Amino acid sequence: MDIKAADVKKLRDKTGAGMLDCKKALKDADGDFAQAEKILKELGLAAAAKRSGRATNEGRVFTKVGDSSAVAVEIACETDFVARNQDFIALGNDIASTILEKGLTEKTPELEEKVKDTISTIKENMELKRFTTLPIAGDELVSEYVHGEGSIAVLVKLKADSAGLLEKAEVKEFAFDCALHIAAFNPLYLSRDRVEDSYKQEQESIFRKQAENLGKPEKVLEGIVKGKLNKHFSEICLLDQGFVKEEKKSVSQKLKEIGSQAGGKLEIVEFIYYKVGDES
Repeated sequence: MDIKAADVKKLRDKTGAGMLDCKKALKDADGDFAQAEKILKELGLAAAAKRSGRATNEGRVFTKVGDSSAVAVEIACETDFVARNQDFIALGNDIASTILEKGLTEKTPELEEKVKDTISTIKENMELKRFTTLPIAGDELVSEYVHGEGSIAVLVKLKADSAGLLEKAEVKEFAFDCALHIAAFNPLYLSRDRVEDSYKQEQESIFRKQAENLGKPEKVLEGIVKGKLNKHFSEICLLDQGFVKEEKKSVSQKLKEIGSQAGGKLEIVEFIYYKVGDES
């Protein structure tokens, strides 16, 4: 049968498949557009399966904040070129929206199907590597920051003693600055009390050995070890780190200051840091 060029173009625009593939699919489907689309999708899925063994070392991270939850998503691909592709970016935003809309907490066939559909369009292997959601209560605010072209993404959650506090401009600005700070300094923990005892003991043992090598008396050793521990925690714990815009003040000091200015009490309760290629 005669296949119209306009139908071929329409099918190509919808599927992203090549012109010749679209024309052949329409012929095989006897001009049935829906059937031709199905044929192309089936061919695309077959192509995706062939690509599934190829390494996905590049990618992009995405964030989305809704009314009652927020999500950070990492999608991996083979090349940095595809990580900048508009279809790939649209996939990430679509997946983030779907996760929030449906309250998902783990990968589902629907999410995997979205990835496969995009593989059939872009012709490169990719995968939904991970995602993490944060619930948002009425007295909580989540701020987001994505660095550069999606190499790092941060979500940070603040809690206030009154919901009205979260509407104030200085609080929103501080929340965003905290997300910016986390992206820059990548703290391992929120606070010292979140650090595992085993890690604390290991670091104390290391610092004690270092101090003993200095040949100092026992009563001096304790002070040296304590000082080294404090310095270490100020480097790895968010609340102890020097604030990104005012390094002489710790994040906890700035938090207290902003809360006081806004007329209430603020608390940083949780954060998520995603970097493309990280294992966790």
